[in-house]
Amino acid sequence: MIEYNHSLTMNFFLIGFTDSPDLKPLLFVVFFIIYMITMVGNLGLVVLIYMEHRLHTPMYIFLGNLALMDSCCSCAIIPKTLENFFSEDRTISLYGCMAQFYFLCLAETADCFLLAVMAYDRYVAICSPLQYHTKMSKKLCIQMTIGVYVAANLNSMIHVGLLFRLTFCGSHQINHFFCDVFPLYKLSCVDPYINALMILIFGGIIQIFTITTVLISYVFILFTIFRMKSKEGRGKALSTCASHFLSVSIFYGSLIFVYIQPSSVKEKEKDIFVAVFYTVVIPFLNPFIYSLRNKEVINVLKRIMKNKSQTF
Repeated sequence: MIEYNHSLTMNFFLIGFTDSPDLKPLLFVVFFIIYMITMVGNLGLVVLIYMEHRLHTPMYIFLGNLALMDSCCSCAIIPKTLENFFSEDRTISLYGCMAQFYFLCLAETADCFLLAVMAYDRYVAICSPLQYHTKMSKKLCIQMTIGVYVAANLNSMIHVGLLFRLTFCGSHQINHFFCDVFPLYKLSCVDPYINALMILIFGGIIQIFTITTVLISYVFILFTIFRMKSKEGRGKALSTCASHFLSVSIFYGSLIFVYIQPSSVKEKEKDIFVAVFYTVVIPFLNPFIYSLRNKEVINVLKRIMKNKSQTF
C-alpha cells in the first residue's frame, strides 16, 4: 500500500529533445509558431463551420470534429513541451502523465474513426448521390459523431485505467518530450504485459476496422468515378475526395512508415520522430489540406473577408 501511494504522488522528469542551450531557443520558436498556427487553423475551421449554415452538412460536421480533435491533441502536448524548453524543473506528476496520454489517445482514436466515417460519407455522396440525404440523414450524422466520441473515450479510459495497476519504483526519467505510454512501461516495476497486450488488441481492432472501411469506400468510389462518361463529372467527383484522401494518406502512411524504418535507427530517435509527426505535424497540416483544397470553404472565407472589408 505504501508503494502504491508513493507511485501516485511522485513526479516524473521529462528528458525532452535536447539539453543543448543553443538549440532550445530555436526549437521553442519553431514549436510555438506551429502551435499557434495549428490552434488558429483548427479552431478557426470549427468556428467557420459552426457559423456558416451552408456548411452544416455531414462532411463538414465530421471535418469540424476532426479539427476539434487535432486542437485537443496539440493542447495536450505542446504547451508543456514549450515550458520545458526553458524550465530547469521539467517534472510532471503521474496524474499529469495520465491526462496527457488520455487526451492524446482520445484525439488519435477519434481521428481514426472520423476519417473512416468521412470515407463512408464520400462513398454515399458519389456512389448514391440521389439517396445521399436519406442515407446520411441528420440523425445518422449525430449518431455517428456520438459513437466516435464514445468509442474514443472508452478506449482512452481503458488504457489510462490499466496504468494504475503499475508501480514506479526505479528511475523517474521519461526518455521522451511528453508522457507517452510506452516510455512509462519502461519505468514500471510491474510487468506491463497486460497493458501492452490491451493496446495491441484494441489498437489492432480499431486500425483494422477503420482502414478497412476507408479502403472499401475508396474502392467503390474509384470504381464509380472511372465508370463516369463525363470528364467534368470525374474531375468534380475526384475533387470532393482529394482533401480527405490526402489526409488519410498522411495519417495512415505514417503508421506504415513506423514499421519500415531501418533497424539501425535508434529507438529513442524513432519514437520521438513518430511522436512529433502524430502530435505536431498532422494537426498542423490538416487545416491547410481541407481549407486550401476545398472551394466551398475558400468561398465562405472570401465572402466573410469581403463583408469585413466593406464594414471598415
